[in-house]
Amino acid sequence: MSEQKKKGLGKKWISFGALMLGAGTIYKLGFMKDAFYVPMQEFMGLSHTQIGTAVSIAGLISTFGFLASIYLTDRISKKIMIPLSLISICLCGLWLTTFPPYPVFLLIYCLLAVCADMLYWPTMLKTVRLLGNEDEQGRMFGIMEAGRGLMDTIVAFCALGIFSACGSNAFGLRMAILFYSLVPGVIGIIMYFLLDPDEAPAKADESAEKVSANRKAWNGVIQALKNVNIWLVSFNIFFVYSVYCGLTYFIPFLEEAYALPATLVGVYGIINQYGLKMLGGPVGGFLTDKVLHSATKYLRIVFVIVAAALAVFSFLPHQSMGIFLGMTVTLCISACVFSMRAIFFAPMDEVKVPREITGSAMSMGSFIGYLPGAFMYAVYGGILDRYEGLAGYRIVFLIMTCFAVGGFLLSNFIVNRIKKQQG
Repeated sequence: MSEQKKKGLGKKWISFGALMLGAGTIYKLGFMKDAFYVPMQEFMGLSHTQIGTAVSIAGLISTFGFLASIYLTDRISKKIMIPLSLISICLCGLWLTTFPPYPVFLLIYCLLAVCADMLYWPTMLKTVRLLGNEDEQGRMFGIMEAGRGLMDTIVAFCALGIFSACGSNAFGLRMAILFYSLVPGVIGIIMYFLLDPDEAPAKADESAEKVSANRKAWNGVIQALKNVNIWLVSFNIFFVYSVYCGLTYFIPFLEEAYALPATLVGVYGIINQYGLKMLGGPVGGFLTDKVLHSATKYLRIVFVIVAAALAVFSFLPHQSMGIFLGMTVTLCISACVFSMRAIFFAPMDEVKVPREITGSAMSMGSFIGYLPGAFMYAVYGGILDRYEGLAGYRIVFLIMTCFAVGGFLLSNFIVNRIKKQQG
C-alpha cells in the first residue's frame, strides 16, 4: 500500500471515530432527564409535566427537522453542517447552565432538537455512507452503533461522577451540564479540521448555463422522492423502529410477570440499553458484510427470528417460568433488534442510491424510519393502560410481531427487486 493510501485510510478512520464521538454525545443534553431527572426537578424547578412537555415538543421539532434536512444535507457541505451542529449544541448547553425560566428552557430544548436531528444526524449518516465502499456498509454502520453506545455510557457515567464529586447539588448539576456541553463543542472544532469539503458539483448543464446550489439541492430532493428504492428502504427502517419502540416495555413486563427485584431492574436496563447496542452493532455488521453480503438479506432473516420469538413469548406460561429465563428470552429478542437497528441504513448502498443524493436519501430514511418514535410509545402505553395485567403486554408483543412480519415481507420484496434489477 502506498504512503498516500495509508494516509487516506488513516484519515478515514480518524474521521469515522470523531463522527462516532459526536453521535454518542450530541443527544446527551436533550435527554439529560435519563441521568438527572430528579436533580432537574429539584434544582431547575421543573415539574413532571414541564419535562415531559419539553421532550414531546422537541420530538415534534425533530420529526419536521428530518423533513427540512432532506433539502439541507445536500445543499450545505458536511464540513460546515457537522461542526456547526456540534458547536451549536455546546452553546445551547452553556445557556442551560444558567437554569433559565421554563419558556427559555423550552426554547433551548427545541434548538437542541434542531441541531441534533435536522443538522447533525442525517449529515452524519451521509458521511458514514460516503466514507465506506459498498462492501463496508454493514460494518461501518454496525461499528458506529456500537461506538455510540459505548460513548453514551462513558459520557453519562462521567457526568454522574462530576455531579457527585461537586456535591450532588445545584453547582454539581451545572458542572454536569457544562461537561455535556463542552464535549460536543470540542469534537465539533476537531471535525472542522478533519472533514474534507464535499466534492464540487459540475457547474454547467447541457445548455452551458450555471446551475445554482439551490437548484441542485432541490433536484436532489425531487430525485430522492421519485426513487422507489429509497421509499422501500425507509419503510423497512420504519418496521424495525416500530419493533424497537416496544423493547421499552420489557422492563415493566418483567416486573409485573416475574416480580423482578429493583436491583435486577437496574442491571437489566443497563444491559438492554447499552450492552446490547455495543454487542448487536458489530455482530450485525460482520454478518451483513462477511457472511450474507447483503444488509437486506440479514434484515429478512432476523425479522423472521424476532417475529417467531415474540409470537411464542406472548403465549408462554410466564407465571410458572423463572426470572432468568424471562430475562434471557427478552434480552435475546432485544439483541436481534439492536443488530438490525445498527445496519438498517446500509441497504441504501445495496439498492444503488446515487451517492450525490445520499443526504436526501438519509434524511428521507430518518424521517420515515424514526416516525414510530412520535406515536408508537403512546399506542403501546395506551394499550397497557386499557388492558391490565399480562393481557395488555400480550397485545403489545403481538403488535410487535405483526411489524416484524411486515418487515420480513418488505425485505423479501426488496431482495427480489434487487435480483431483478441486477439480472
